Amino acid sequence: MRALLSVADRTGIERLVRLLLDQGIDVVATDATREALALDGIEVAAVGVTPPVPGPSRAFHPEVYAGILARRDAPEDLAELGLHGYGLVDLVIVNVPPFRPHAGDRVVPLDEALAMIDVAGVALLSAAARNYASVAVASHPSQYPLLIEEIERHGLVSPETRLRLAAQAFAAVAAYHAEVASYLHHIGGERFPSELTMVLRKTRDLPYGANPHQRAAVYRDMGGRAGSLAEARQLQGPDPTYNDLLDLDAAWRTVSDFGSPTCCIAKQLNPIGLASRDSLLEAYRHALEADPVAAYGAVLGVNRVVDAATAEEIALSAYEAIVAPGYSDEALRVLATRPAISLLELGDGSDETTPDHLDLRRIDGGVLIQTPDRAALDRAQLNVVTRRRPTLEELTDLLFAWRAVRHVTSNAVVLARHGALVGVGAGQASRLTAVEIAIHRAADRASGAVLASDAYFPFADAIALAAERGVTAIIQPGGSVRDEMAIEVADRHHLAMVFTGRRQFRH
Repeated sequence: MRALLSVADRTGIERLVRLLLDQGIDVVATDATREALALDGIEVAAVGVTPPVPGPSRAFHPEVYAGILARRDAPEDLAELGLHGYGLVDLVIVNVPPFRPHAGDRVVPLDEALAMIDVAGVALLSAAARNYASVAVASHPSQYPLLIEEIERHGLVSPETRLRLAAQAFAAVAAYHAEVASYLHHIGGERFPSELTMVLRKTRDLPYGANPHQRAAVYRDMGGRAGSLAEARQLQGPDPTYNDLLDLDAAWRTVSDFGSPTCCIAKQLNPIGLASRDSLLEAYRHALEADPVAAYGAVLGVNRVVDAATAEEIALSAYEAIVAPGYSDEALRVLATRPAISLLELGDGSDETTPDHLDLRRIDGGVLIQTPDRAALDRAQLNVVTRRRPTLEELTDLLFAWRAVRHVTSNAVVLARHGALVGVGAGQASRLTAVEIAIHRAADRASGAVLASDAYFPFADAIALAAERGVTAIIQPGGSVRDEMAIEVADRHHLAMVFTGRRQFRH
């Protein structure tokens, strides 16, 4: 039996190689792997080929691939090996250096990035996986314990395990090539290539899906930015559920859209409380005021490191989970008194060299893909269409509400005052109903508030209702055939109304 080694990630390789040698298995390795093993006092042979060729080129030699690909049940293959004096390879242990971290974490010239692309390693993995009937292939250190267990017990790797390892090797090769393709599409400016490849790597299994009878797991988009929810570090509490993660994503997506200290309380994929203030503590307090009853059992997202003062107030309420860039040591001690709250830490997601992510939505038989809605709205883009112009305070709240409403499920209407939501109407088939719900949630706080609508008002009845309940200013895209009627009703109620010329549906 002979094993061939070429590993960039050397985690756990020493134990595996010692076992192979103890079992009398002939081990050969590429130069870098041999040198690393020698530092641990393990001597293995070099990949020898005839005639001799320079270092890295040996991995492409026909002798290597013939030994891997030869079918053990095909006499003609074995005869050809004997004719050339080639030996069989029964175990291939190869992993390649990840391409994206090397080319993505720093800006490098294209020729340098291309030189980083591994060719020999992925070719060896493909060859070994193709001949899994006779060859075992390990493409990741996480597979070593299984190899060690089977070799210790039986002296070989079972057919069932070889099949599983082959599938994982082909997946690793596909993922590697997908990362390279994503990088080249990115630098080439091709946002929607004819064939879009993505790399998804499982980060955790979930207890169940949206319902207990459904299975679920979390996969990280390897082409995305660092510091994502899919790879968040859990500091405390039970594992978040499938539904928790959906709500945490809504909360984190919302607070990430604001530059000031911001807090979002989310439930059923929508913010039910949202506020921006000069301090995180004040932002939390005003976010909670929006709907303290609905906040029970919700999730919380903040865009600043959680401090002790904020943690003390958070601990007074019952949340499922919190997501934040980080937590102070004092905040962790405070929140430790609420062990049922799951704490997720995202860290720094400031890597600007990776490709921009795309929004994906699964449909029957395919996927819908779009660029994310991140476009900022400048005050100069606003078109005041009423006789009364908004005051500076109203304008500030209008811009806050317009940014907030794009994170609410359509048809969406929000009411805001002093940089905080006071009412939300989400996911309604009728825009009038969305206004009614937002006003009902706001109650007395609707008086003096501003209103944002993610699309135009097809009828003016909703504008009249908002005015009757004390709303003083409205921001909306405009574009309806009945815009003149809407403007007339707004003028009649002395409302200020501005058009953005752009809608913000979130279906």
